[in-house]
Amino acid sequence: MTRAHRPACDAPRADTRTPTATTWHDARRLAHEAGAATAAAHGAEWTEQVPLAEALGRVAALDVVARTPLPHFASSAMDGWAVCGPGPWRLRPDAPPADSPQVLAPGDAVDVVTGSLLPEGCDAVLRSENGRIRMLDGTHPVLHRAPWCPADEPRPGQHMRAAGVEASVGDVLITRGSVLGPVHLAVAAGAGCDTLSARRRPTVALAFTGDEVVTQGSPLAGQVRDSFGPSLPGIVDALGGEVVTLERVGDSAGSTTLALGLNPSSSGGAREPVPAPDVVVTTGGTGASAADHVRAVLLEAGAEFVVDGIDVRPGGPAFLARTPDGRWFVGLPGNPLAALLTCTTLLHPLLAGLLERPLAALREIELGTPIDPARSHTLLRPFTRHPDAARPGVDLAFPTPWHGAAMLRGLADADGVLVAPGEGAHAGALARYLPLPW
Repeated sequence: MTRAHRPACDAPRADTRTPTATTWHDARRLAHEAGAATAAAHGAEWTEQVPLAEALGRVAALDVVARTPLPHFASSAMDGWAVCGPGPWRLRPDAPPADSPQVLAPGDAVDVVTGSLLPEGCDAVLRSENGRIRMLDGTHPVLHRAPWCPADEPRPGQHMRAAGVEASVGDVLITRGSVLGPVHLAVAAGAGCDTLSARRRPTVALAFTGDEVVTQGSPLAGQVRDSFGPSLPGIVDALGGEVVTLERVGDSAGSTTLALGLNPSSSGGAREPVPAPDVVVTTGGTGASAADHVRAVLLEAGAEFVVDGIDVRPGGPAFLARTPDGRWFVGLPGNPLAALLTCTTLLHPLLAGLLERPLAALREIELGTPIDPARSHTLLRPFTRHPDAARPGVDLAFPTPWHGAAMLRGLADADGVLVAPGEGAHAGALARYLPLPW
């Protein structure tokens, strides 16, 4: 059924002209620029203080700067003895309380362990395995070098960690825009931070269209099993977003309008999400059949389309639009592989921009098998990486044979996505690719 045969009761009055396809490279760039511009407009409003225990995976909103030298005191790098001057050394009793720091005079030594505060006057640390204690007059312990200890040890400064050897006051420890990993959190803790300033995670609403979709069991003829419910929430999370709602939408203009929180052309029935998400991701409904309403109802609501169709296979019938209330809409195709690859084209760049992260860079790899041509400006092909037996250290990319728009098994085991020109590429050619962001 064509658009002209859509029942009158569901026909939006918006212009449904054929979109002009954007190149894949431009679509990614435009999505990232859109997110970055939105983030810049919100500024500090989209930052929050996050406890270290909750900061893993968040994006640093500010540089983390050393407020004290790191380490902030001189410490021992070994178990052994802090010594002053040439040996042998008088072994002093255990260190006094912290409010009365130990002071070594020439010829003195005191027990230390790795990481402990070095006493004032210490000029080296003798490792425990290189020292021997003898009693002078049977009562006074004296530290000597062991017979096997090199004569020049300990050298001045040996096995000592000076204050500030890792960082001075004002050094940038974590750069703004970094995705915070476990070691970042350890660095922040070592610098005395209890919280970190992080970009607020963009909120994402998911809306899945399709009356033929079932969510349990094996689908019957004419039905398809839902693959987006189990996958897209995890993808959004991996990309730095936060899923706030997940809704299934019937194949009618009215239900689509209502589910997307858009003002319908007729009175009544409007529903505005509270609070409104930053991004709405839809699946399906982006084509030209009588059951495809998403693009049409967005046009009816006055949405501005930044990307309206992409010259790529798979994933052509996709869009990026913004409604007058400021929400971004990412329209994914209904076929599973096409939809998930479009996440790398539109959703990932958009969220990266919103999080003030850079656009992921393309890399290069040599093709192990050719990519056949297709009628499109750009071809996306999941691939696996395997070493070239004839050239140690060289990896080859092998495009999956399962690259139909509805096929997922090739993407499930993929190491990345090849980005090839429409005319294809021969084996041995250098091809560009995107690492999978999830």
